[in-house]
Amino acid sequence: MKRIVCTMLLALGLATAVSVPAPAQDLREAFRKAEQEREAIKARAAEKEAAILGDRTLLLQEVTALEAEQARLEARLKAVQATVVDATARREQLEKEWTARELDTREISGNVRLAARDLETLLIQSHFSAFDTTRVARVSPLLDTGYYPGIDDISRMAGVMLEEIDLSGRVALREAEFIGRDGNRTTGQVLTLGTFTAAYETPSEAGFLNWSPDAGTFFAASDLPGGAIGRNLRGYLEGNRDVVPLDLSGGDAVRQIGYKIGFLEQVEGGGPVVWPIVGVALVALIIVVTRAWYLNRVHANTDHFMNEVNAMAARGDWAAADEMVDRHAKRHMPVIEVIKAGLAVRDRDRETQESVLQEAILHQLPSIERGLSVLAVLGAVAPLLGLLGTVTGMINTFRVITMFGTSDPKLMSGGISEALVTTELGLMVAIPVMLMHTLLSRRSDHIIGEMEEKAVQLTNILQSRREDERAARARQSNGNGGGPGGGRTMAAAGGA
Repeated sequence: MKRIVCTMLLALGLATAVSVPAPAQDLREAFRKAEQEREAIKARAAEKEAAILGDRTLLLQEVTALEAEQARLEARLKAVQATVVDATARREQLEKEWTARELDTREISGNVRLAARDLETLLIQSHFSAFDTTRVARVSPLLDTGYYPGIDDISRMAGVMLEEIDLSGRVALREAEFIGRDGNRTTGQVLTLGTFTAAYETPSEAGFLNWSPDAGTFFAASDLPGGAIGRNLRGYLEGNRDVVPLDLSGGDAVRQIGYKIGFLEQVEGGGPVVWPIVGVALVALIIVVTRAWYLNRVHANTDHFMNEVNAMAARGDWAAADEMVDRHAKRHMPVIEVIKAGLAVRDRDRETQESVLQEAILHQLPSIERGLSVLAVLGAVAPLLGLLGTVTGMINTFRVITMFGTSDPKLMSGGISEALVTTELGLMVAIPVMLMHTLLSRRSDHIIGEMEEKAVQLTNILQSRREDERAARARQSNGNGGGPGGGRTMAAAGGA
């Protein structure tokens, strides 16, 4: 501070010396003033120095306090940092535990939700929901993905499930509403046989019920059950019988009662190929009936007729044999024609007789086997026509798929029905036709074999009779000749 004051006085003196010369009095006055100013400046400097020193003490105190605060804050910071480290470790540990527990919780919640969804589907499909409409509502909150099920919810769901299990094992009769066969809502006695079958009884009728999950109500089957099923159902509802029909298919069998298709409707569903198959069936039926009647007629009493002819031939009563053959010739029986041809050559040798009889048999073969080849062709054509109908039906099905896609199965049912119906009808015609062709072929073969047997039998009888006649003539010739030589000559003549 003193250095600053000296510098200021020196500067003032130089300024005075440089200025214009003045009298000595002015110099003293100026010196005095400068001295005063100097003192004033020194006083102000001292004051400033004292103030600065006072401020320094305060500042030092404040610095000391701040340093102490800093030390305290640093210690607190270290403690907080240690707390943060501990909290972070604890947080990580808790996060791991929460992750593990969250997985278990989510798994439990998912399993409960899945079981609730299955139970809801079961309740909707169950016809017991018609008697208690609140069962589905008791389970629905559990299906919300944002809802965590509690023990009360699980207990309530288990109670509903146990109730369904209990009802499924009971036979119960209740007063309830349902949609009748006339389409109007009706009230009557409803019989439930577990979850399988539901039936109703009104003063006028008794029948089966179908459960509609979409409508949430029962619908009476369109047709009443008949036969033993209807009698047992009505008797059970009236309390007169212990036997009741049970539909284990869950309603499918009951729905089949009202879903009946006649044979003509089924045939019409087969398309245009059905009619050729029907024509083949009619032609085959005509052939089978006519050939069966013919083969049965030509084979009737052949054994009796042949025995009589053989007896006459063995006695040599040719006139009676010819008369009998002529009397039965109008029946046009193949065996009679063969016998007639054999009797016509009874005086000829064996080779000639066999040739004539064989020719007669060959002549009768067309009449016996007539229509059998046509029947075989029809039996082979019928399944081919069915296959043709199958191909046309599948073509129609793929055409519908190309135009409308596969969203509606009913649009494709026409082509599929045509394919299946034609195949069914083709096999229904082909199988009996092939069986009848086999039977008629066996019958024809039997008749042909019998003709051959009778021909051989007749040939043997004719030859035996001829040998007897030769022997008789030889004995007669020996008796008339009177000697061995004459006998040998007659025998030689007879042999010739």
